[in-house]
Order: sequence, then structure tokens, then C-alpha cells
Amino acid sequence: MVFSEETKSLVHLSIIPGVGYQTIQRLLVAFGSAKRALDATLEELTHVEGLPPNVSQRLIRGKSRVSVGQELELIEAHNCHLVAISDSAYPLLLKEIADPPPLLYVRGDLGEPDAPSITIVGTRSPTNYGKTISRQLSQQLAENGVTVVSGFARGIDTCAHQGALQANGRTIAVLGNGLSQIYPDENRDLADEIVESGALISEFPMSVPPFPKNFPRRNRLVSGMSSGTVVVEASVRSGSLITARHAAEQGREVFAVPGQIFSKQSTGSHQLINQGAKLINAIDDIWESFPDRRLTPSFTSSPAQLTFDDSGSSREHSDSNLSPEVPNRDPSTGSEGTRAVKPSIRSTPKLSTDEQAVLEAIEVPSSHIDQIARTTALPMNKVSGTLVMLELKGIVQQMPGKQFARQS
Repeated sequence: MVFSEETKSLVHLSIIPGVGYQTIQRLLVAFGSAKRALDATLEELTHVEGLPPNVSQRLIRGKSRVSVGQELELIEAHNCHLVAISDSAYPLLLKEIADPPPLLYVRGDLGEPDAPSITIVGTRSPTNYGKTISRQLSQQLAENGVTVVSGFARGIDTCAHQGALQANGRTIAVLGNGLSQIYPDENRDLADEIVESGALISEFPMSVPPFPKNFPRRNRLVSGMSSGTVVVEASVRSGSLITARHAAEQGREVFAVPGQIFSKQSTGSHQLINQGAKLINAIDDIWESFPDRRLTPSFTSSPAQLTFDDSGSSREHSDSNLSPEVPNRDPSTGSEGTRAVKPSIRSTPKLSTDEQAVLEAIEVPSSHIDQIARTTALPMNKVSGTLVMLELKGIVQQMPGKQFARQS
């Protein structure tokens, strides 16, 4: 396998401990290529906007301490290849999110960059009902030429991949670790099946273990690969809700499958429905949201650059230290070129008619929920659910006393 100097340089940057995708993005913007960024002096790095001094020092020290050759050997040994964001093969939907990874590790075939796709996620401990629903939905999507995307975790994710394969369709699994290992271990055979007609992908270098912190970060790709995310059985603390929040921030559709009212596995799904996610009774409910069946949303601008931790609280993305440390708990609860990546712009995601009406009804500095309901003439439950969705998208903030203010 032949790698260009630019691709080797991207790999080199990605394996320096403590250097994350945001740092790489800043470097590409500042220097125009990964090769030039690697050759930069400490003085040149200090002039890069938004690059902390300690990260500059880390780059200078770290680039001589990692083995690019070893990483490239692992890529070849595991039959993987690389897709840079400047490549024509890079998925178009993923390129639209606020923080796309500059480099994707791929085992298998990504398919056409504009291929229609839907994400299906859910609990790691599903009921038989949840397993059946996820398999049926993914099978019907695959039969209609839609690629099914999921996170390769135990439970609903696994069933979603299996359903697509049973229909002889395509499925893409987004892993929270490097592709030199399969996690969870019991999905090894499934991984081989997926590669036959789809792909395993990761933004992490080949040897990165499945750290718990990787999975919330990974979830933005699970949603970002698709036009919409379907949540099948999720508790209120499920990592699937993180994926749903990413989808809402990215301006994508959010769907939820209703479950039994006393089932703990469906409390999170029902919460999403109350907050404005579209309830799924049948696959026709998905088609109705995408009349052209191409399943490609209209993007008005890049969405807000936020992620969520396991508790559901928002935080800005930060570079993660990829030092080897084996986790002691189950972490699932969670073409070459030199074109520079454009910096992300924080702006408002695409809004529904109700969301736009509610947003316009909020006055400065804030408005009470009763006033918003009177102004919009919408039912109170609709106003309440719409406000929650606007909060999830980072557009509205709830204040004490049921007051709501626009986020600056």
C-alpha cells in the first residue's frame, strides 16, 4: 500500500499523545497541510490561533517519539485504509458536521460518499421487543437501499447491523477504539460480515484501546454519518441519548421507538418523544420525513460545536490524551490531498416551523413559558416539548421561574 507524504503526515499528527482532532484542524487551517504543520518550529506554532502553549510544546516533543512506520504497518496488516477529509471518498454528511475528523481509518468499503443512510442506536440490554424492532427496521431500510449506521455495541447496535446484513444490505459500524482490535470481543464474526458489504470505521489510531471516554466522542460520528437517528430502547442515562443530542445539534432528524410504559429500557426513548423526537410506528414514519428518499437534509450552516458527557451535560470538545490504559469497566455506555479544513462556525441548526415560531416568541432578555404559548397560539405541551428541543440544540436556555432566553 502506497501512502502519500500528506497522508503520512496526517497519521503522524494523529498518533502524537494528547493531540486531538481540534488541534489537527487548527494546524491544517494555519499551515495549509499536515506536512507543513509537522515541519513548523515552536515559534511558528505559537502564532497559531487557539493553540495553547502546552500543546505546541507537546507537538515539538511528541513528533519524534512516535513511530509512523509502525502505525502504517498496522494499517496494512489489518487490511485497513485511510480516508482524509480532503478526499472525494469522505462521506459528505460527515463532512457537514461542526467537528469532522480530519482522518478516518476504514476497514471495508465506505460506499458512495452521498449514499443515503440512517443511524439506529439503543440500549446494550434490550428486551426481545427491542431486538425485534431494531432488526426489522434496519432490514427494511437496507431493502430500500439505505445504509444502516450504528456503534457496534452490544444490544440494539448489534441487532441493527445484523438486520441490515440479513437483507443483504450495507451497514457501517463506528468503533470507539482503533481498528487493530475488535470490541466487544463477541462481535468478531459480525465485524467480518460487515466488512464484506460495508465498513468498520474509526477516527482513532490503530492501537487505541476502547477507553470509556472515547465513546461519547465517537457518538458524534454515529449521528453525523446519517440524515437521521432512530433510538430503540434507551434508559435516561443511555449513551444513545448522547447520539440523539448530537443528531439534533447537527440539524438531523431524531426518531424514537415507543416501548412499554413500565420498561426501564424505554424511559429515555419516551423522554425523547416528549421532547419532540418523531415517534416511529413503522418505517413509513421515516420516509415521511424524507420525501425524496435520498435522506439528505438541507444544511443552512454548520451546527454548534458541542458534545455531551455521560451525564448528558454539555462541554466543549477537547483534545484527549491517548496514553495506553486498559479500562476496567464496560465502556460502551458509550485518495490524498492537502486542502485545509475550514474552521467551524457556531450558528443555528435548521429549525422546524414550531421551533422557529417558539424562538421568535422569546423576547429579550427572556420570556415566560405562558407568554410564549400565548404568542405562538400553540398548545402548552407542544411549546414545552419544542423548548426542550431548542435547549438540546443549544439555542435556548431555561432560566429560573420558567423563563426562557435565547443563547447568545
